[in-house]
Amino acid sequence: MKKIVIIGLGVLLMAFHAQAGEENMYLKINKGIDIFGKVYKEIATGYVDVVDPEKFMRAGIDGMLETLDPYTVYMDETEGDEIEMITHGEYGGVGITIGIREGAIVIISPMDGYSAQKQGIRAGDLIREIDGERITGALVNPDSVRGRVRGLPGTTVRVKVEREGTGEPLEFTLVREQIQVNNVTYSGYMRDGIGYIRLDRFSRRAGDEVKAAIKEFQLRGDLRGIVLDLRDNPGGLLEAAVDVVSAFVPQGSVVVTTKGRKTGEEKTYRAESQPVAGTLPLVVIVNRGSASASEIVAGSLQDLDRAVIVGTRSFGKGLVQTVVPLTYNATLKLTTARYYTPSGRCIQEVDYVHKNRDGVFLMMPDSLKRNYTTAHGRIVRDFGGIMPDSVTENHVKSAYYTELMQTATVFKYATHYLIAHPDAPKDFRITDEIVNDFEAYLTGQNYAYHDETEKKLGAMKEAMEREHYSADSFTLLAQFVAQLQKEKSSSFQRNKHEVKEELDVELHSRYFGEKGRTATALQYDTQAQTAASIIEARTQYDTILKNGRK
Repeated sequence: MKKIVIIGLGVLLMAFHAQAGEENMYLKINKGIDIFGKVYKEIATGYVDVVDPEKFMRAGIDGMLETLDPYTVYMDETEGDEIEMITHGEYGGVGITIGIREGAIVIISPMDGYSAQKQGIRAGDLIREIDGERITGALVNPDSVRGRVRGLPGTTVRVKVEREGTGEPLEFTLVREQIQVNNVTYSGYMRDGIGYIRLDRFSRRAGDEVKAAIKEFQLRGDLRGIVLDLRDNPGGLLEAAVDVVSAFVPQGSVVVTTKGRKTGEEKTYRAESQPVAGTLPLVVIVNRGSASASEIVAGSLQDLDRAVIVGTRSFGKGLVQTVVPLTYNATLKLTTARYYTPSGRCIQEVDYVHKNRDGVFLMMPDSLKRNYTTAHGRIVRDFGGIMPDSVTENHVKSAYYTELMQTATVFKYATHYLIAHPDAPKDFRITDEIVNDFEAYLTGQNYAYHDETEKKLGAMKEAMEREHYSADSFTLLAQFVAQLQKEKSSSFQRNKHEVKEELDVELHSRYFGEKGRTATALQYDTQAQTAASIIEARTQYDTILKNGRK
């Protein structure tokens, strides 16, 4: 009896301290709000120069949030379409993807079926005016242009573009529509019986789109396996990730568990429906751009030994955000929990609570990472993203190829090529004739390739001049530079295979849209081809997944 009384007193004391701690927290919060409000008011009304109250308040909010993780962000009413994109995968717009090329806003690709594409906007068009306003100076900014082009469905926007081969600018009156942004941006067969699904985001429809793609494969009756590509997918809704996993695992399987700050805030998410591809061989591709919901999918399927993971280590974001509505149509995206894969591991890599002396957030050291086991007993580790079962790097491109891409030279050539060849051949193939024509185009454009060696030799010469090197040294350097110029003259031929691949992809994109781009690029994709080969070599697939089984 005495023992029970002591325990009871302990519980009462713990409850008292917890209540006191909570009251103290709210006292601190109220004190902070009071001080912050008074400082804000005094500066906004009494500072020597006029202060914009809205911008000043935004700076204060952003300053506070900078002390937390980068995923906790405040969005005002002008950024509401971003929330719609995250949650529903839709917004009001005209259907264009844009970027910056040589100081101008350029159409990267018009989306199939929407106003811009239907009315004749083309990839490569330069946006010069929107509703009569010249796009120059600070307005040459993708976010700024998106803000002007997007709007309520049914309204119109006038866009004036400059197109190579036409004398005068072209003006289009585009009708804004409800743009449905697909989560599955491509699905098709890579090889006989091997389906490929590219999943680019996780809005509410992600699971439905993945399941629809699988069922479409199944209708053909020859499906032998699926490659699910999550590369460069930054994530989205947790529930959507659970729905995607549900397509492949038995109903009731644990997919992910979230744990918040307070005791009792733990929540376990399970597969809620029967799988549409419960036993079909599955390979998932990830890379450093795969984060959040992508890692939930990859981590869950790995822990359940349901899929082989291929590629490179994922990003390592194990934090969960909740969208909190605020007054005046503002929104706070707030980190409220960490998530844990079925084996119990958290894959969050960066410690956003602690910083080093330079103010940089700490990374979790390998010595503190723990081992967990998958369903078959394979070893997996926490605090470092998802490590693939088969680490596969894509081919590292040459510096010559990289500079061609950075200067958008292939992109511009494709625009030039389509002026002379506007009609899409059904059996279009890249030929040596096209590659040679591209080489002639480079000559006509006076394209000069500047490689890294040349840049370093220039810096070396400057250093030698400062240090007063001998004439003989400069003679040797000049001989080396002359040899370098000979090597540079053959750069195109040495890297011709890479150039040919990129021309193939870009021209297929122009003729057959983004689906044509993806289908062609897959032929040259080392990671995707490795994934397909693992499915074809069924023994290798089974060996990887059963490696830990005793």
